[in-house]
Amino acid sequence: MRRSDGAIEGKDIAVRLDEWYLTAAERGNPATGLDRRTGIAWSSGNRVDVLVHGVNYFAALRSCVEALGVGDTVLFTDWRGDPDERLDDSGTTVGSLFCTAAERGADVNGLVWRSHWDKLAFSAEQNRRLGAEIEAAGGCCLLDMRVRAGGSHHQKFVVARHGNDIAADVAFVGGIDLCHSRRDDARHRGDPQRQPMAAVYGERPPWHDIQLMLHGPAVGDVEFVFRERWDDPQPLSRAPWRRLADRLHREGIKARRLPTQASDPAAVGGQSVQLLRTYADRHYGYPFAPEGERSVARGMRKALSRARALVYIEDQYLWSRKTVSVIAAALRANSGLRVIAVVPRFFDQDGKLSKPPNDVGRIESVKLLRAAGAERFAVYDIENTDSVPIYVHAKVCIVDDVWACVGSANVNRRSWSHDSELSCAVIDGEFDDREPVDPGGVGDGARVFARNLRLTLATEHLGRAADHVEGLIDSGEFFETMAVSAAALDAWHSTGGVGERPPGQLRTHHPVHLSPLTRGWATPLYRLIYDPDGRPRWLRHAGSY
Repeated sequence: MRRSDGAIEGKDIAVRLDEWYLTAAERGNPATGLDRRTGIAWSSGNRVDVLVHGVNYFAALRSCVEALGVGDTVLFTDWRGDPDERLDDSGTTVGSLFCTAAERGADVNGLVWRSHWDKLAFSAEQNRRLGAEIEAAGGCCLLDMRVRAGGSHHQKFVVARHGNDIAADVAFVGGIDLCHSRRDDARHRGDPQRQPMAAVYGERPPWHDIQLMLHGPAVGDVEFVFRERWDDPQPLSRAPWRRLADRLHREGIKARRLPTQASDPAAVGGQSVQLLRTYADRHYGYPFAPEGERSVARGMRKALSRARALVYIEDQYLWSRKTVSVIAAALRANSGLRVIAVVPRFFDQDGKLSKPPNDVGRIESVKLLRAAGAERFAVYDIENTDSVPIYVHAKVCIVDDVWACVGSANVNRRSWSHDSELSCAVIDGEFDDREPVDPGGVGDGARVFARNLRLTLATEHLGRAADHVEGLIDSGEFFETMAVSAAALDAWHSTGGVGERPPGQLRTHHPVHLSPLTRGWATPLYRLIYDPDGRPRWLRHAGSY
């Protein structure tokens, strides 16, 4: 039950949501209208479904968009969009999905990062082709370079609004791009359409990722995030040669007027959702964030300050002493706290210049967390049953089975200050009956959504059936079960794979060693290029977000 003071009641436990969520003032961006829409910095009454693996997301997205036509609206953002990426085995592609929706009369609008050159392992040509196809079909897709120098638009979300059936409105938010390599499933044999990656991932790189499917009032919040970016009056690119190229190619150079935003969908569930964002402090700032926004960082810091029992993280990077110091502080402040992180064994690029700066960030972060938590901190990577490493692209943080966050933002300084990001923090109003019912011991109570999300991810990594949760509910038992599983698979590999392979995907993660010479040249590149700081100067000096 929701009380007028913003609390959720249940059993003998009551928690104020503003003890976990940011208030509008704590977001630190008074220019945005996001929190003023309803007078509160989050929405209640939502239903949030978890879509683990690209194959499940793509199937849900296809089903939703194919039902749209005249009077309906599609809004989407992406970091990389490959128009030929197949959504399933039927031949439907990302490009054809949006184009046929536009041809049926749906109002299709996209904001795709313009990207850097393909020769630098980016996706300028693919993003341009996606935009051109949608424009030719009657939609509007803008190549958006309104970012800080060296930055990107990293948000990955889709909003579908129905003109005559508001109850069917939905938003997808998370870490899955509409591009190659993302269509993997629980078997982790990889997407048949491969994105160029480090050779260690093979011809079809196994890929682990997650997206949320939102129903209810939160859909209106996600749409508003899109509209703020869409209505930014600044040119899509400040580079005159890019603007000239757009005119020569007759590609979208100006946002068309969107229909008035409809009322938010009615309440359909018991979950509250807070949208957390990152926007950089850039020259000619965003009108909705003149000095940027860092609510991803602020929201993570607030939630982690309440951690008492268990923090579970899946992250593509887990970089930067400045960001992981928040986790380290929680470990030092609470002797009963345990932290588990699941990361990629190898980074996606293995060039002689690109790999060492990546390694620098990981080495520093793991060292800091081990110093803070000792045996209470564990970090793993994962592999499939053929012992091919699985690339972890998911961005997940779960605190004490109460607060869960999924989105596009990684745990690094770039995601917390420099690139545009969107993540969803979720607190369920339904309490979980399984012991311990209050893992943090402070009266917040375990919540069904957060706990089930953790168990869903853990059972896959352990090679278990989804309902086999023995030894996983209690944080101490969970920590030990994960360690035992990883140790067994490590031991099997140490014998050269003699005997039956132990179940599961978990391996103990060991950061690489870099020579002093390599560290010397790689560290400045890491700090300036790979993990830059997009905060205003005064916040950098204050050491805050």
